[in-house]
Amino acid sequence: MRILLVEDDTILGAAVRDHISADGHSTDWVTRLDEAGEHLAAVPYDLVLLDLMLPDGRGIGFLRGMRARGDVTPVIILTALDQISDRIEGLNAGADDYLTKPFDLAELSARLAAVARRYCGNPNPLVELGELQIDLATRGIWRAGKRIDLTAREWALFEALLQHPGQVLSKGQLEDRLYAFGAEVESNTIEVHVSRLRKKLGARVIETMRGLGYRLGDGR
Repeated sequence: MRILLVEDDTILGAAVRDHISADGHSTDWVTRLDEAGEHLAAVPYDLVLLDLMLPDGRGIGFLRGMRARGDVTPVIILTALDQISDRIEGLNAGADDYLTKPFDLAELSARLAAVARRYCGNPNPLVELGELQIDLATRGIWRAGKRIDLTAREWALFEALLQHPGQVLSKGQLEDRLYAFGAEVESNTIEVHVSRLRKKLGARVIETMRGLGYRLGDGR
């Protein structure tokens, strides 16, 4: 997923960024709400991790503004405000989940995956694609009982296609899943990863739509 992290605590922000990046997500980290607004206007994010107390304002107001504009990007609040009234306010403002600090990074990963599955319309983490059995929660893939290992970037690209079955994703959309702002993108990166995925998962797992991009195949 392409994730926007809005957190002004540099130690926590770095820990969260590194952890979710290691999970295979592309992460942009900002420390102010005005920067967050600029990023959201420029990039179609899959999810926002939002602190509530930022140097230039409260995250609740920012979230309400998102929803008022019709922005349905999933939002998970990360905050030290742990009162029931704070949770209610956050959820009523349009948050999809609420995680209080300090929190376990493994729990954050699980909540990210759960919110993403709900927005894809399939809360079940188990998916079958042809001969492949896929566990979205553990990022496990099996064929005939044998596990198939993917790199973090291979998984990120494959996950993007799994989340949009039947939909053609452009090369640019897939590149957004792999790289955060400022990262260098080589011209043939997507082609290389698609080729590797086909070798590992099967030639028909990804279809090339000439001049348009790629979409998930039937896996047979």
